[in-house]
Amino acid sequence: MKMLKTVLLGTAVTVTALPLLAQDTTINMINPLPRSTNFFPLVVGEALGYFEAEGITVNLLPSDTSIPYVAFLQNGQADLAMLDPVETVNAINAGAPIATVYEVMQNAPEGIGVLETSEYDSIDDLIGTTVGLVSDRDRSFLQAALNTVGSTIDDVETVVLGEAGPTLAAAVRDGNVSAISGAAPDWISLNANGIPVRLITPEELLASPANTFAANTETLEEKRAAMEGFLRAWSKGMYVASVNPEAVAQMLRKGVPAEWENEEAGQLFLDMSIGMNVSVTERLGDLQTPVWDALQPRLLSSGAIEAEVDEATFLNDTYIAAANDFDRAQVEADAAAWLEANP
Repeated sequence: MKMLKTVLLGTAVTVTALPLLAQDTTINMINPLPRSTNFFPLVVGEALGYFEAEGITVNLLPSDTSIPYVAFLQNGQADLAMLDPVETVNAINAGAPIATVYEVMQNAPEGIGVLETSEYDSIDDLIGTTVGLVSDRDRSFLQAALNTVGSTIDDVETVVLGEAGPTLAAAVRDGNVSAISGAAPDWISLNANGIPVRLITPEELLASPANTFAANTETLEEKRAAMEGFLRAWSKGMYVASVNPEAVAQMLRKGVPAEWENEEAGQLFLDMSIGMNVSVTERLGDLQTPVWDALQPRLLSSGAIEAEVDEATFLNDTYIAAANDFDRAQVEADAAAWLEANP
């Protein structure tokens, strides 16, 4: 889940220098890591020509902005914005006309990690110890984890460690913290610094619509053809990881080489990303009302959202059938052929 942002909808937002291309064939999208192993379906879909085959040009808007992503949907500059659950619910509470149309990640990237050889095996074991937070935003996830065993954040000491891999590694290795509340990139950093990590995250916190595609409700029908084409290409890219992860790795080595300068770190990043990105639902990207229903009380209790909202007001599966309408066998053949041609 990306860093939480405050949604300010009462102020008109004008963003300049963002190119707008023809809407009949272009999907303008904003997400936190535009081309990355973290969101490999985009890179895979491009490598295999799936977006091009759908007649879609993907226009990635600059993501390093302090402006809430939902604002780009409201002012028409983005067709799709990748939002986390907090951003989504806060936007709905603020009256934004948006719909969640596709669940990009259905497993939480957040977790509670301990040293692989640690004596700590469960959240219960952390009571009375000092737990490290990668950043203060990881406090709410730790609170939720403690809640699962009937405890609260007051039952542990916490210290914010920062995102630097060596600092995290030293804190765990030297026993300054019993565990770390962080996310997938943090486990990669720890492993890269010679600290193997074991996750003790409560099972009930693993299912989460960590990142989703949101669209403006006022343009759902107007842009149906382009949106369905984009999401079908994305689903194909996701599916490749289920049947040919070796091909996915090679596409990423070529597509985002900076993330693969350290081969071991790149592969670990991919393994974690596959675990988050490949849908657990029968229909890829499908919307999980029960998961949202279970998640919102936790967000409310941690203060991340002001009020719960009815999922029926924003979950809209209007594109899901089309996003899954493709020949799986053909995708498997495409991936195998690409890997053979790109050893």
